[in-house]
Amino acid sequence: MNNIKLNLGKYEQEFTEKLSELKNNKIVSRIWEKDYTVWRNDPTEISNRLGWLDCSDVAKTKLNEIKEFVNQIKAEGFTHALLLGMGGSSLAPEVFKKVLGVESGYLDLSVLDSTHADQVQSMIDKFKSEKTLFIVSTKSGGTVETISFMKRFYNTTLNALGKENVGNRFVAVTDPGSGLEQMAKDLNFRKIFINDPNIGGRYSALSLFGLVPAALIGVDLNKFIELVDVSIDESKREENSIAQIGVALGILANKGIDKVTYVLSNSFKPFGAWAEQLIAESTGKDGKGVLPVEGEELLVPSEYSEDRVFVYIHLKNDLSKNDEINNLIDSGFPVVDIELNNLDELGAQFFLWEMATVITSWVINIQPYDQPNVEEAKIIGRKMMKQYLEEGEIAKLTPALDENEIQTYGDVATSKTLEVISEFMQQLNSGENNILGRSYVAIQAYVNMNEEAELALQELRTKIQKKYKVATTIGFGPRFLHSTGQLHKGDAGNGLFIQIVSKNKTDVEIPNEPGNEKSDMTFNVLVNAQALGDREALLDNKRNVIRFDISENVKEDIAKLF
Repeated sequence: MNNIKLNLGKYEQEFTEKLSELKNNKIVSRIWEKDYTVWRNDPTEISNRLGWLDCSDVAKTKLNEIKEFVNQIKAEGFTHALLLGMGGSSLAPEVFKKVLGVESGYLDLSVLDSTHADQVQSMIDKFKSEKTLFIVSTKSGGTVETISFMKRFYNTTLNALGKENVGNRFVAVTDPGSGLEQMAKDLNFRKIFINDPNIGGRYSALSLFGLVPAALIGVDLNKFIELVDVSIDESKREENSIAQIGVALGILANKGIDKVTYVLSNSFKPFGAWAEQLIAESTGKDGKGVLPVEGEELLVPSEYSEDRVFVYIHLKNDLSKNDEINNLIDSGFPVVDIELNNLDELGAQFFLWEMATVITSWVINIQPYDQPNVEEAKIIGRKMMKQYLEEGEIAKLTPALDENEIQTYGDVATSKTLEVISEFMQQLNSGENNILGRSYVAIQAYVNMNEEAELALQELRTKIQKKYKVATTIGFGPRFLHSTGQLHKGDAGNGLFIQIVSKNKTDVEIPNEPGNEKSDMTFNVLVNAQALGDREALLDNKRNVIRFDISENVKEDIAKLF
């Protein structure tokens, strides 16, 4: 098991007391017995979400099937795979690829989880000349983004290869009886992987949703599962280090130290995005929430507020951030230090954080398996798409400010775009809305996900972080709706939300049906409806929101904002 150290400083006594309560109430053994009363007296959306505990045993029964499938794909000369999915269906595969890379002779995996038309078009252009396997991945089988991707790429592939060959390029990963399962049968997909339906999306990394893409890039699943088993065995002990992490994060959150800030070895950095969605969607509800912060620049202790706990996950031979971490400890910040022997322990970390998260949820009295606020933005988005289909357009917002080709929407008094964020941030310490010390800034970027945009957003985030000593997050839309979106609307309301919506250079039609080019909707309409829907859902939940509509020159326009 990983070398784990907890540096909790003045919170050590509360931690010890809660750990005793965990032991006295036999919480660990009750979780393994699948006792839903650990969290609630009602089994709804708990009893049918505990399949993740059996992930290793179930995986072992599927390894031969997966291996045979991968060998067949390789033998047929496939060189690339494109996974079409959102949230839990896409984040774990992305982490597998970015952390472990691609073994020689296996498929180069990419992930599409953005409805931004420029992003979709770039994937169409990238894969039209490659021998690509398309993995359509959705638990429910009806996720609007995933099914829209599938219809677009099915038709594009149909036009290139013809009806006899198109189905051979597609596989599905879904729950039994889903709409996707039936579609995959009707369209003659080459393979349908049916996952355990008793696993929620964000807990599915070690199920077929994660393991099939992992095998396609060359991960040795036998070895991988062996290391997961080490983590599982540790988690079953009545006194175990995984439970300690969960208890520590829970008691800190109850004290207002609810910003779990990940500091990761560079080679392990992509793990943060997966951990973010797991923790945010599990704990952010009922007016509570643990905010995971990943990807922030590591600053000196004086530039942080006292609401931070740092999670330092690093390889054994990576000491590059040790001095900064020791400075944080010396300054009184709590730190969870996890040392990895090698990157092959990725799967063990997936399981560790799943278990730690449900124990944190017990400590803060949250039911970790539902997502009551996620549907709000979807409902509003669907209403806007219906309006488009009936009237030919979506209702437009009226800008409060229009300057430098940037339109600003929200409560704005200034006449200069460059001053809007500073004015917006005054809510941190103004009157009854004073949320200083518990607040965070969430940048929601409905822009093409590329390196240039990421760098520009990181620069904006760091400026805000340094000036206001406030936790910051970046989410690309609409993928964050399946990740941090639940917390944004379900927590105590301490967030300040900055929406940035860019124009597209292109547009891409979404076919009404696979195999038929008739289209009543485009990806531009879909992404706009999603951004507007989330904004309205945030406002309905009394959140503070400012929106900027920028041009397709994302880098230049973001630089004009602050």
